[in-house]
Amino acid sequence: MMNPAKYQRTPTPQLSNRQWPNNFLTKAPIWVSVDLRDGNQALANPMTVEQKLALWHQLIAMGFKTIEIGFPSASQLEFDFTRRLIEENLIPDDVTVQVLVQAREHLIERTYESLQGVKQAVIHVYNTTSIVQRENVFEKTKDEIKAMAVQGAKWVQEYALKAAKTNPHSKWIFQYSPESFSQTETDYAVEVCQAVMDVWQPTPENKCILNLPATVESTSPNRFADQVEYFITHLKNRESALISIHTHNDRGCAVAAAELSLLAGADRIEGTLLGNGERTGNMDIVTLAMNLYSEGIDPELDLSQPNKWVPVVEEVTQIQTHPRHPWVGDVVYTAYSGSHQDAIRKCLLKQKPDAPWNVAYLPIDPKDVGRDYEAIIRVNSQSGKAGSAFVLAQEYGLNLPKWVQLDFAPIAQNLAEKQGGVVSHKDLYSAFSEQYFLTENNIQINHYHLDREGEIEHLSLEVNGEIWQGSGTGTLSALCDAWHKRTGHSVDVIDYAEHALHTLDESPNGEQGKNAQAMAYVYLQQDDRRTVGVAIARDTVSAMVMALLKGLNA
Repeated sequence: MMNPAKYQRTPTPQLSNRQWPNNFLTKAPIWVSVDLRDGNQALANPMTVEQKLALWHQLIAMGFKTIEIGFPSASQLEFDFTRRLIEENLIPDDVTVQVLVQAREHLIERTYESLQGVKQAVIHVYNTTSIVQRENVFEKTKDEIKAMAVQGAKWVQEYALKAAKTNPHSKWIFQYSPESFSQTETDYAVEVCQAVMDVWQPTPENKCILNLPATVESTSPNRFADQVEYFITHLKNRESALISIHTHNDRGCAVAAAELSLLAGADRIEGTLLGNGERTGNMDIVTLAMNLYSEGIDPELDLSQPNKWVPVVEEVTQIQTHPRHPWVGDVVYTAYSGSHQDAIRKCLLKQKPDAPWNVAYLPIDPKDVGRDYEAIIRVNSQSGKAGSAFVLAQEYGLNLPKWVQLDFAPIAQNLAEKQGGVVSHKDLYSAFSEQYFLTENNIQINHYHLDREGEIEHLSLEVNGEIWQGSGTGTLSALCDAWHKRTGHSVDVIDYAEHALHTLDESPNGEQGKNAQAMAYVYLQQDDRRTVGVAIARDTVSAMVMALLKGLNA
C-alpha cells in the first residue's frame, strides 16, 4: 500500500514580499541546449559521433547560440567529438560551446585539453550541495562541501591561465552549478556560490554564470521560484552573474518551474528539445519557447518546421514524440468534439488576416509551425454536424447551410461508426456526393428560358425531353408552379442558398486555371415531408433548378 507518511516536504525559503507573481515576461531568455550532454547521457544507447554531429547541425540551424556539447573528460567519444568540432571548424563564430566537468583537477585538466584551439567556451564546473548528498553520499560538512566548490573554481581559473599561453585568443567563460540546488538550503546555496564568485572575481562586463539546477524536481513550481528569487536577492554582486536555470521533470513541472524562474529574475535556461533527459526528462525548450511565442514574445529560436527537426531528434535519440506533445505533437491541432469543431469553424471564418489571433481551442495559428488546416478537424462518431461541414468547406469549398449540415450529420456519423474511427475527407465527400446525387445525371436540363413581366417570372425548360412551364415571383417559385402543373402536388421552398465553387482544371499548356462553378442548396416542403436538394452546375440558375429537381426526387 502507498504510505505518504514516508515522505516530507522539501524546505524552501519563506518570502514575505515575493515579487515574481506580479512580474511579466517581455523577452526570451538566453537558451542553452544540453541535448548533446544531459540528453545524451540519459539514452540507453548514447549517440555516436555522427549522430551527435547531425543533432549539432540541427541545433545550429534552429538558432541556438550556446550548446553544451558533452563531458569530454568522461569518455574518449566525448573528447573526440569536441576535438572534431574544433579541428573541422564546425563552430560558427557566434556560437559558444559549453562543456561539463566535475570539480576534480585531473578532469578539469583533460577538459581544457579537449578545447585546445576553441574560439570561446563555457567551462561548467559543479559539485553537489544537497543535504542528502552531503550526509549520505559524501559524508562531508557544509564547510567541506563549500571548500570543494572553491577548489574547483580555482582549478578552472588556473587551467584557463595555462591554456592562455598556448591558446591566447580563446575566450573562457566560467559557470558553476551547486548540483541539486532544489534540495539544498537556499541560504547555503547562496553562500557556496558567493565563495565561488570570490575566486573568479567577475564584473558586470565579464560575468560568470551561476546555474541553479533542479537536478531532482522536489517542490512545486511556485516554491522553486521562491528559491530562485531568494537566491538572486541575497547574492551580493548579482550584476556580475548570469543566473541560469536547469530544471528536471520528476514532478511533471519542469517547464512551469523554468517559466516562473524567469519571472523571479533568471536570465538563462538550460534544457533539451522535446524534454529528453534522465528519469522523466529535462525541461523542454520547445514547450517553453512556444509558450512565450503564444503570448507575442519572440522566442529567438526557429521552431517553425517541426516536420524537419523532430525526425532528427527522434532518429538520434530513438524516442518517438508523443502525438499530444505540446505544440508539435501530431494531433495537438486536431479537434474531435463537435462543439469544439463548431467553435473553431466559426472563429476561423471571422479571423481577419491582420487581426490578432483569436480562435477558440487553437492558442496559435497552426501554420506558424508548418501545419495546415487539414489536420485541425477530423470527423468521427463524436463530431456532430459542424465537423463534417468544416472538412467539406476546407477541402472542397462547400459552404453548407445549417439545414444541410443537420440533414447530412447522421450520414457522416453512421459512416464514422461503420469505419470505427476517423473518416477521411475523401470518404466524407464521397458520402456527401452519394447522398445528394451530385454525380448522377438522371435529370437532364436541355435548355431553359426566363421571361420577366413586372414582378412575375415565366419559366420554360426542357427536363428529360419534356417541356415544363410555370410562373412565380422568382425562378424557384416558377419552377414550383411548373411542378404543381405537371404532377398536381404542391411544393414550397423553405430555404435556399448558393455560392460560387472553384475547381482547378489543367489548361493545355500545363498551367492551372480556375474554372468557376455554382453550388446550390434548396430545402423543400413536399406535402407532409421535407427534403434537401444539392446540385453543382456551370451557372447559378442551372444549379438552382437542378438542386430543386433533385430535392423533389429525393
